[in-house]
Amino acid sequence: MPTSRTRGFPIVWLLLLAAGFETTSAAEPWRLTPGQRHLFLDDAEVASHEGLTRTLHQPTKRGAVIRARNPNQTIQIRTAPVWDPAAKHYKLWVMSTDEPLRISEDGLHWIPGPKPNLQIDHAVYDPHDRDPARRFKAALLNQGFAVSPDGVQWTRLDLPAIPSSDEGNLSYDPQSRLFVHTVKRGGPFGRSVAIATSPDFQTWTDYGIVFQTDPADQAMGRRRIAERFANPTLKQPEYNVPEFYSIETYNMGVFWYEGLFIGLPSIYHHTGKVPPKWPGFDQLKLSPAIRDAVDRYGDYTGFYNIQVAVSRDLKTWQRVADRQPFLEASPLGAGAYDTQTIIGPSAPVVRDNELWFYYTGIQHYAFVASGNQPGFDDYRPDKGAVCLAILRRDGFVSLDAGETVGRMVTSPFVASGTSLSLNLRAIGGEARVTVRDPQNRVLAVSAPLTGDQPRGEVAWTTGSWAGLVNQVVTLEIALQRGELYSWWVD
Repeated sequence: MPTSRTRGFPIVWLLLLAAGFETTSAAEPWRLTPGQRHLFLDDAEVASHEGLTRTLHQPTKRGAVIRARNPNQTIQIRTAPVWDPAAKHYKLWVMSTDEPLRISEDGLHWIPGPKPNLQIDHAVYDPHDRDPARRFKAALLNQGFAVSPDGVQWTRLDLPAIPSSDEGNLSYDPQSRLFVHTVKRGGPFGRSVAIATSPDFQTWTDYGIVFQTDPADQAMGRRRIAERFANPTLKQPEYNVPEFYSIETYNMGVFWYEGLFIGLPSIYHHTGKVPPKWPGFDQLKLSPAIRDAVDRYGDYTGFYNIQVAVSRDLKTWQRVADRQPFLEASPLGAGAYDTQTIIGPSAPVVRDNELWFYYTGIQHYAFVASGNQPGFDDYRPDKGAVCLAILRRDGFVSLDAGETVGRMVTSPFVASGTSLSLNLRAIGGEARVTVRDPQNRVLAVSAPLTGDQPRGEVAWTTGSWAGLVNQVVTLEIALQRGELYSWWVD
């Protein structure tokens, strides 16, 4: 699957390599989980590397896959599709429409499903609950929680809500059987993200605010605002008032993926606001609903991009790829919906060697461009959609090498499984693996891996992986003219 890429940036060495690339970490060897992949969003499992750059990959946009049949409704989502094994189709709960449940057999072609008895915006499927009446679970923002046997008929639970303003997300980690509920709260720089978790969907622990923007975001965001207003190919925000510039986290989907918690924060770039008495309102023929809104609140606007963050414990978050955008606005003129407002995915759907991300795209933000009543200047029909973007599996970040061979060495771990595999793209290049013991002695050497191999099993010229079980080892992966996305054992 082709991807667009942001520029690479140098990797900072965590530990200096000794001769022969011997690892120097004093940490206890960690244990592998067979089948779980090891990515490069952080360096928690990497002892050292040289001659490589870390590159963030953007998913390939496929456009709108769900639109409201009523052009006056701006359809949105704050959840991800879930596969219903009993019905043998995907279910996706959508917002701001008369048809709030959509179903699909292939994830591309969606039709309206039966109408749920409750408004459901944040839902997951729990295959582990022994009670079939509780297989579907939902967070009702500021109203508590609910369960359902089919995603249609829901029963409220007698549980307190996790306090939020007006945004949230819900995900489920099937490995640790942990439910993760993100909500929006106020922080030092405005909108921020708090997280609550539950092991049983009954008892919840609220960690408070765990992710928010900082002074670096404010400085970077001002540069991006200037670039936005200077680019005529992009949708221009309705107001440009520098004294009100601010960069905030509007929403963040958090999901468990291959041993990591990955967050996709929707970073809001606030470009200005105007007061209720702003004279420009008198120059517009505004619909009654929009006139009432601006008379009460004035108006405000901005734009979004989606970034990537990673955590091992849900409390401490590391920004990925120097805060470069994972998803950003599409240019004007192509009929895209995600030209101004982008609310990021809640979680990807794993489809073979791809990750499918569903997200909200809207062509406006301000009140004066949000009307639903024809005949007024604020009227914008068919302005929102559920969009799809597709990424190579594990393809968030790669370690890249050019003509000069680059090397990555893992921290020590206890070998398990019977085979080792790499996810790499080395067209005209190659990767080679060397396995060493703690004394830096070579235990196994691979044949070269070449080409585009999402599931490239390593063949050995010296030794074998199966012969290393229960030994403490490190991997050295040497890469030339290629991109390395992940490795794992089976």
